[in-house]
Amino acid sequence: MKIEFDVLKKSRLLAIKELDGLTLDQMHTIPTGFKNNIAWNIAHLVVTQQLLHYKLSGLDCLCPDDLIRMYKKGTAPTKTFTEEEFDEVKELFVGLPNTLEEDFQAGIFQNFIEYPTSAGYVLNSFESAVVFNNFHEGIHYGIIRSIKKFI
Repeated sequence: MKIEFDVLKKSRLLAIKELDGLTLDQMHTIPTGFKNNIAWNIAHLVVTQQLLHYKLSGLDCLCPDDLIRMYKKGTAPTKTFTEEEFDEVKELFVGLPNTLEEDFQAGIFQNFIEYPTSAGYVLNSFESAVVFNNFHEGIHYGIIRSIKKFI
């Protein structure tokens, strides 16, 4: 699993690098033809990773319930983050992959609730959720890069 955790951490650093030089207003801009913005994508990735790994393992998520409610699958941007709020989201974004790996090494992921993804793949273990989440992160990294071209 070491490589899967490394891929997650590296993809998060690549996504954070895409934010360099952008203003908060730019990160909240929804270009024509898009359904969301860069800020939503970052928060959505925090939430999805937590739901796929912790909630499906029967554990409490490590991000606020309000964040989950507003950025889970099927949501759209309705909130504009303050600088302080977005800094907290970015801190979770970068830090939670380390916590995930530590928790895995500590053996806390003992149970898993099978989950059919919207991509047609059924997650049946924590390990499959980690692999799928990396695929999901790659999709949204591409979306972030695409949005950036239009702002």
